[in-house]
Amino acid sequence: MHIALFQPDIPQNTGTILRLCACLDVAAHIIEPAGFPISDRHFRRAGMDYLDHVAITRHDSWSKFEQWRNEAGFRLVLFTTKAASSYLDFRYERDDVLLFGRESAGVTDEVASAADARLVIPIRPGLRSLNVAMAAAMALGEALRQTGSALPEGLRSKERW
Repeated sequence: MHIALFQPDIPQNTGTILRLCACLDVAAHIIEPAGFPISDRHFRRAGMDYLDHVAITRHDSWSKFEQWRNEAGFRLVLFTTKAASSYLDFRYERDDVLLFGRESAGVTDEVASAADARLVIPIRPGLRSLNVAMAAAMALGEALRQTGSALPEGLRSKERW
């Protein structure tokens, strides 16, 4: 499983998502340009000492990210407020790339059209959106639950506690 962040612009959210990836052993991808330097103190504070425990790949551009993804053969699953399908109704695969857009602007039309699936996390009418770090946690939790990847090694069998 992979989480990709398209041109993130809030360092605290990015740090929090990278901490999530470290704790759940999920690869992280940052698609540049980011709206802050990776050395930003807010980014470091949110990620704490977990940043040393996450595999982070930085892609210089959307086209470089797409080249990597196409070569790897991974599906791209975009989370957007503009989708009609709920993230709970989707069937995830272990190698999916869960993509989240900029906090301020989402993703471009080019990025949205490249997605293999576009999903929404339903929220109360009249409210704009969830915080991207919260959305990433919810989406990743469901994807890992469905694929069985959320279980610690040794508990990945049909027999549950």
